[in-house]
Amino acid sequence: MTAMNDQIISRLADELGLRLQQIERTVALLDAGDTIPFITRYRKEVTGGLDEEQLRRLADRLGYLRNLEARRAEVRAALEQGAHLTPELDQALAAAQTLQTIEDLYLPFRPKKRTRAQIARERGLQGLADQLFARPHNHTPQQLAEPFVGPEVPDVAAALAGARDIIAEQMAETATVRQALREATRRTGALQVSRRADVEDAKGTYRQYYDYREPLASLPPHRILAINRGEREGVLKVDLEANHAAFISSLQRRHGPGAGPIDAEIQAAVADGYKRLLAPAVERDLRAELTERAEGHALTIFAANLRRLLLQPPLRGRTVLGIDPGYRTGCKLAVVDATGRPLASGLLYLHQAERAKETLTNLCRQWTVQVIAIGNGTASRETEQLVAETIRLLEQSGNGHPPLQYTLVSEAGASVYSASETAKAEFPSLDATERGTISIARRLQDPLAELVKIEPKALGVGMYQHDVDQKALTGHLGDVVESSVNYVGVDLNTASAALLTYVAGMTTKTARAVVEHRNTHGPFNNRRDLLKVKGLGPRAFEQAAGFLRIPDATDLLDRTAVHPESYAAARTLIGRFDPTGKQRLPEVAERIKAALSGGETTLAELATSLGIGEPTLADIIEELARPGRDPRESLPPPLLRADVLKMEDLQEGMILTGTVRNVVDFGAFVDIGVKQDGLVHVSEMADRFVRNPLEVVQVGDQVQVRVLEVDLARGRIALSMRSS
Repeated sequence: MTAMNDQIISRLADELGLRLQQIERTVALLDAGDTIPFITRYRKEVTGGLDEEQLRRLADRLGYLRNLEARRAEVRAALEQGAHLTPELDQALAAAQTLQTIEDLYLPFRPKKRTRAQIARERGLQGLADQLFARPHNHTPQQLAEPFVGPEVPDVAAALAGARDIIAEQMAETATVRQALREATRRTGALQVSRRADVEDAKGTYRQYYDYREPLASLPPHRILAINRGEREGVLKVDLEANHAAFISSLQRRHGPGAGPIDAEIQAAVADGYKRLLAPAVERDLRAELTERAEGHALTIFAANLRRLLLQPPLRGRTVLGIDPGYRTGCKLAVVDATGRPLASGLLYLHQAERAKETLTNLCRQWTVQVIAIGNGTASRETEQLVAETIRLLEQSGNGHPPLQYTLVSEAGASVYSASETAKAEFPSLDATERGTISIARRLQDPLAELVKIEPKALGVGMYQHDVDQKALTGHLGDVVESSVNYVGVDLNTASAALLTYVAGMTTKTARAVVEHRNTHGPFNNRRDLLKVKGLGPRAFEQAAGFLRIPDATDLLDRTAVHPESYAAARTLIGRFDPTGKQRLPEVAERIKAALSGGETTLAELATSLGIGEPTLADIIEELARPGRDPRESLPPPLLRADVLKMEDLQEGMILTGTVRNVVDFGAFVDIGVKQDGLVHVSEMADRFVRNPLEVVQVGDQVQVRVLEVDLARGRIALSMRSS
């Protein structure tokens, strides 16, 4: 291992509070191409049990530190080539701990557009600037400047002006000066926001920022992003407010501490350099820093919301009628069976109420529909009213129809999916509206399987997702989808190519190859059959196999998350505690646990006898106890309704049960069954102080809320989760 890698691993161990050996082994796995889900689940012995969050943090930091070292080497080479690398600069470069520091050190030597200082140097005035900086006591500035007057420099005044330009740039590009000013401004500065008088804000979107000031140190992320958007749209003017006079005075005392004529020249140069070069650069740096911090926070919130959205419990075994509401073009209908297979489609118009009820009733009776999923877009509440009335009619008819309920389903991204190549490949003979309606129905049956087909940022569970760095957003949310898919596991014989793509070790190409192989040769009988798929080699098999399930496989281990590499140990374990081979796996697991708790053996002894690690053995026992378990089953199921509540029905103090639809910095939006989601402000989330709403609720949670205020004119509902 190289010295540089040794340094990186040592720094990672210090920063993350982990052992050197943990870092070394984990980095080796990452460098070998192992995926984070695979390492998390199947290499616990190697990593010392690092969880997925720790692994992703380690991988991100490893990437940063390697980029840092690569950039350090690039800058050192450039400085050497330009003959600028002094021992002092080399030492400072070696000690730099951040990319920002390296760039600060390189700034004076970086190739740049012709500046006033460069023009002055071309005219031979660097020597004059050096003499002024030396502050000789026996000369005046004019005396020092006279020898520099010539064809390029017409007079003493021009010579001094050029020298001041050089001094200004040198001061502004001194790394220690920039770092000190950046830190001081970060600590004491404020953002001053005002409205641009010449730009209209018709909806008053940015009203609260028309005359707004807040210290940089306390600006919350959502306000930073809102201000940035208002500035981009031309509505807001933003300035970084700092104690410029004090900063200039401090720099002048440092560089020209006296009261003589030469000091006056230096002080004038410093003031100019601060105003023209240094202050704008620091403002750019700090605004970028604020934005980066805000975007990072927004991505964290978005990721948490997306994960909970993807991990909503499936509503299995139900025939579902999906409705995509609409006024002018009507409400599109699609019935899917318990496996998501389309059975029928239709159309109804809300203004033809009696005919619409008849259409709904006939579809529900014909296909024995059990749940109706209504998209939550335009006309959703009117559609909900129609559905509730239809349910009452079916109940009153007494014809033996099974209980029928409905729920609102987020239709975010349905139009994106319906026009995608994935949707066209899945339903080539259907039009976009039919595909979108089928997606709404399927989202209720298995949210994860359906939502992975849609670009994550189109799912509507964050704020400002269009304002953050789109590359970072795509990568971050891709990690969340990958994590969620592998956490749940995938049915190898029913999963779409879109879902398989997120399985550890799989690519878009291999996922399609798996589906094509399945379509050609029929269902997979065991995991080993995966190796028959063209283009899927042993390496991809190793990464993916444990996350792929075959629920009806003859080999019971193929139904679990036990990795094929551990089958021999698992079979030996089962044989030892069930020599007859007649007990079910959960019963075998109970016998193993009884032996461990009764002192017949220990986990360490058992693991050693099987030739595996203790974490792997513990995971195998848990899989035997609950083979094929879906971890989403422990989360609250969708809130189903049979009747509708209007916003006008709400009264202050009313207690209701709702579903959390989105969590943001300042609270959570809760669907309580009326036209508009209500807001539980962070101050109303608990009887205690809440810093982060995610500490209290997550997307999909069912919560009891109290109505605080209903603003019919503005369509706003204030809710509380406090006890009083």
